[in-house]
Amino acid sequence: MTKYEMLYILDASLSDEAKENIVKKFEDLVTKNGGTVESTDRWGVRKLQYPINYKSEGYYVLMTFEAEKTLVVEIKRIAGITDGIIRRLITKR
Repeated sequence: MTKYEMLYILDASLSDEAKENIVKKFEDLVTKNGGTVESTDRWGVRKLQYPINYKSEGYYVLMTFEAEKTLVVEIKRIAGITDGIIRRLITKR
């Protein structure tokens, strides 16, 4: 298995409960498919470098995990269709 980092930005206007549900959704996705989550760092609300979808702030989350390449493809797909995620980036560690 390979180590990855996923940095994603959530809509800052979401409720705290909705943000936690999305974070938990991705942690569960990794663990249920045979991967392991090493850490999840919630950076909080920060100003975006440029407006995205007319929003100037986002809630940043960095998740470090170990998984197979096929799971990373599935995570990218699910992140792309999840409401509340503004941007996402997955890199190999």
